[in-house]
Amino acid sequence: MDLSRRDDLLRELMDDPDCDPERLHATLRRFGIVNRVVSGWDTVYRRHLRPVLAGLGRPARVLDLGSGGGDVIARLAGLAVRDRLAVHWTGADPDPRAHRAACAREVPGATFVCADAETLLSRGEAFDVVISNHVLHHLEAPELVEFTGASRALSSGVVLHNDIARSRRAYWLYAAGITPLAPGTFLRVDGLRSIRRSHRREELATHLGPEWTVTSPAPFRLLAEASGHA
Repeated sequence: MDLSRRDDLLRELMDDPDCDPERLHATLRRFGIVNRVVSGWDTVYRRHLRPVLAGLGRPARVLDLGSGGGDVIARLAGLAVRDRLAVHWTGADPDPRAHRAACAREVPGATFVCADAETLLSRGEAFDVVISNHVLHHLEAPELVEFTGASRALSSGVVLHNDIARSRRAYWLYAAGITPLAPGTFLRVDGLRSIRRSHRREELATHLGPEWTVTSPAPFRLLAEASGHA
């Protein structure tokens, strides 16, 4: 497997509007387990998000762009409650299938909307923090610039985009580790395609430009951070 270059021609099966709905639903539901293990959001919360929320001195508004089935919001909301932080969470995803899965979750203090960043901007929305998980690797270069620019326009504070760091080790570890969760889902095929489509740190930093800082908060992870200007 050649992972020296990003394979941006690959498409994930679950992005097909005609994909098997039962497999899609199972995939969205099991993302909670997968993201808990591989996405490093506990570390991002502790180092980057919690200090911002605690420093506001008032209830915060946090937006998750491309929120999928809502599992990241559910996890972060639980961490915030543990830390006695008042937060209203908004999950936005333009895919009605993901939106329905998210709405089926019971997450106190959270609202899920079927919308993209441009729709939220047209409504005059603004948030203290904007985050995303596993969105950047889906985007081509022009879309990446548009999406990250819109995310900054929606935030009056910080923007945090969490994604995969492409590597051979990540590929083979995921291929082996996902096997118990993969039956009846798109987790294995799409996860491996996601790794092949993802960036390395220097690649993502080059695409995003000097206003962004790209770090590695956890193994095989990238975190792109910038200030908002809402």
